[in-house]
Amino acid sequence: MRTLKLALAATAASLCFAGAAYAQDDSGPSFSFNIGANTDYVFRGISQTDEDPSVFGGIDATMGIGYAGVWVSNVDFSNGTDAEYDLYAGIKPTAGPVTFDLGVIYYGYVDSPKGSNQDYVEAKLAASVPAGPATLGAAVFYSPEFFGDTGDAWYYEINAAVTIPDTKVSVSGALGRQDIEVGPGYTTWNAGLGYALTDNISLDLRYWDTAKDKFGAISEGRVVGGIKFVW
Repeated sequence: MRTLKLALAATAASLCFAGAAYAQDDSGPSFSFNIGANTDYVFRGISQTDEDPSVFGGIDATMGIGYAGVWVSNVDFSNGTDAEYDLYAGIKPTAGPVTFDLGVIYYGYVDSPKGSNQDYVEAKLAASVPAGPATLGAAVFYSPEFFGDTGDAWYYEINAAVTIPDTKVSVSGALGRQDIEVGPGYTTWNAGLGYALTDNISLDLRYWDTAKDKFGAISEGRVVGGIKFVW
């Protein structure tokens, strides 16, 4: 019930802000679409596809400072779960050079075993600021009932990205910490290169790792390649 209340409250807030933005912008919402594939779907340092490739796709809508979207990918938890779908909404207000992101994300899973309680909700607070050719950011995520009914969970992250001048290459990385009420917490990091193949197609090559490999092979260091098409 706490999870449901959090989702409803955050969604209502984002819709209120979006409605205010709409009153100032008669052009209506804009939409974008994306599809892609990765050699592995890694989320916060942990493989979600048992180290196998993934395919994904999503739809995003924006209007003023408000946004909402859906994203879907295959997963493999070795328990019959076939796919993940994320539903999210939020607002991105600015204050001077800082862009904030306040939102809510619902993670749902298709064909998850009865009683596994894999679905969960997170609230998100993030901020980013330009620093020359780079962008620096930080984010905090909170779930009152995390994946698998494991209680309160917090995820903290700092990140940075920079586009190399006069090239189509970007460099980015992040350092994060996942803490869970029931279960081991862990530190994770990633660093990689992006390449804009065209205005719509991008490539990414990234190294992921976690401290101490507490979850076995799925949390070990790995290089992941991906391609994404956006229109």
